[in-house]
Amino acid sequence: MTRRIVLALLALTATVLVAAVLPLAFNAAAHERDAFVNDAAGTARSLAVLAEERLGDHTASPALSAALLSAAREHDELLVLDEHGNVVVSQGVPRDSWKQLVNEAEERGDPTTELTKDRVIAVQTVWNDGKDTGAPIGTVVLERPTGALNQNIDDLWLYLALLAGGAMAAAVAIAIYFARWVSKPLARLDTAARQIADGELSVRATTRSGPPEVRRMAATFNMMAGRLETLVHGHRAMLADASHQLRTPLTALRLRLDLLAADSAPTAADELAGAQEEIARLSRLVDGLLATARAESVAERVVPVNLIPAVAERVAAWQPVADAHDVKLVTEHTADDDKAQVSLGVGHLEQILDNLIDNAIEALGDHGGSVTVSVASSGAGTTLTIADDGPGMPPQERSRAFLRFSTGSQTGTGLGLAIVQRLVTSNGGTVRLADTPGGGLTVELEFPGTALYEGTNLPG
Repeated sequence: MTRRIVLALLALTATVLVAAVLPLAFNAAAHERDAFVNDAAGTARSLAVLAEERLGDHTASPALSAALLSAAREHDELLVLDEHGNVVVSQGVPRDSWKQLVNEAEERGDPTTELTKDRVIAVQTVWNDGKDTGAPIGTVVLERPTGALNQNIDDLWLYLALLAGGAMAAAVAIAIYFARWVSKPLARLDTAARQIADGELSVRATTRSGPPEVRRMAATFNMMAGRLETLVHGHRAMLADASHQLRTPLTALRLRLDLLAADSAPTAADELAGAQEEIARLSRLVDGLLATARAESVAERVVPVNLIPAVAERVAAWQPVADAHDVKLVTEHTADDDKAQVSLGVGHLEQILDNLIDNAIEALGDHGGSVTVSVASSGAGTTLTIADDGPGMPPQERSRAFLRFSTGSQTGTGLGLAIVQRLVTSNGGTVRLADTPGGGLTVELEFPGTALYEGTNLPG
């Protein structure tokens, strides 16, 4: 953000300088040139008045001699010509182009000037009795070097360049100051949000710096963080209470049923066995509810996970269960090791794979089949796919598959896919269900690459 603000303010300052200062600079330089030329022409007019006595009366003119000395001090070149073009008085030798200017002045009857890069030439007609209505009796040619003019113009441009540089430097300093004034509180707010996302619920953002809007946002963030901390702590307390209050009586009830079954008649023992199965199902349901609640709680600290070895480890762990159901577990991967790296909460990938592989094996039943777990690269990150060739899932059931207790099985709890969906989305991924070509159900999980989590608190 700082860079964009600096560039924007620099562009604005440069536009203002180009639109306003440059025209003023050109006008000032033109004014300097006009003033220099007018000064030379004025000096030539004064010399013409002094030369009138010398040319008209053919007598010595002390004032003209003094003017020649002054011209010498100013490094001016000066000629006084009579009416026939002969040099009467000279101070230095002007360049050859003065002759053309003299001819132009005689033809027009007006003073003539010429400005070049290094000199200015002023030609003034000398009139009898000093009046324009009289007869011309000579000409004054004055050549003045433009070193002083060029120096003044160079100094003007240097001053404007320094002024523009100072303005640009001030713009950069102001832009950096205001950008940091805004960005530092936002960066601290972002850090606090990341820490809360990593599970540090006691973190709060500072509200004592930055613009009023950012301070209000930080205060609102702190209010939200406080309420979130209260809710999460209450949720965790509820989980602990539920775990203790539900599991303990269920365990006691199961033990009592076991004791009754040992001393019961065969008919009563069958009924007690059915009750024990319901108790076991209720225990699984409680465990699933607790797992779902944990998946919906605040995100845990993320760690980099390579999907390829992690998938191989979980498939090996489930291989005995698959063999018992005559199910073939297959692993495939087309992603390179570096592209199979994702960032997930600790233990989340294991829970996801366990639930999906368990569901796939359960869907195949005792009729056998195959489950394929594959890892591939995608444009947004990495895709993990679990496909079975079982009976599949009708579209109406797929639309409700991620809801709690939604199951077409008589033995399942309907919480496996709900847990998977919560865990995947809490890590920034997506999950969808599709038909397996040839029959069956395919679960596709897409995880963002580790670049999305750049800057989070990864271990190491």
